[in-house]
Amino acid sequence: MPHLVPLLIRGINNLSDARYCAGMGADKLTFILDPALPGHLDTKAVKELAGWIAGVELIGEFDQLSAHEINAISAECNLDAVLLRTPRTDEELAEIAPPVYLELAIDSISFAQPLPTSPVGFLLELPTAETPETIKALQNISAQKPLWLGPGLHPDRARMLATSLPLAGLVFPSGNEVKPGLRDFDQLEAVFEALEIE
Repeated sequence: MPHLVPLLIRGINNLSDARYCAGMGADKLTFILDPALPGHLDTKAVKELAGWIAGVELIGEFDQLSAHEINAISAECNLDAVLLRTPRTDEELAEIAPPVYLELAIDSISFAQPLPTSPVGFLLELPTAETPETIKALQNISAQKPLWLGPGLHPDRARMLATSLPLAGLVFPSGNEVKPGLRDFDQLEAVFEALEIE
């Protein structure tokens, strides 16, 4: 089922989410692999989850781990890319072997601030409402760099952004199982449906 833009689902931590999102046409799934971050998974769990899905890009989320540690975990989990939650110097970025996505803070975006050139894309989680200034800044960034926006689980807002900005894609959070094998997908399903190409 094709969507208006590619979709990235963050923080996969269970098999229900992994299989559902891959089956619904998500393009990228992230796993939190940095032990300093809440909800992190060990490499064994990520490899087990990855063994059940196909056709999606697998991305590891990291914060403060060194490039050497990121490279080792990425190789062990056979990741396609990494998502860094905090900025790094150009020298540090050059030491990271997989392609890098970099998360930006909403209060850090401006017309004047130069963005690093090495990341393959930038990710930005939006606040609950966009100001005209924010939209202008997003237009500026997305015209120059691949930009992935996280609008929250709001179907109408997601569709509006997908059709009004030149985005690389949209980002949505995964969730937690009620108990093993039991998960409510109503919110994610509404987003997937809103973004289907009619």
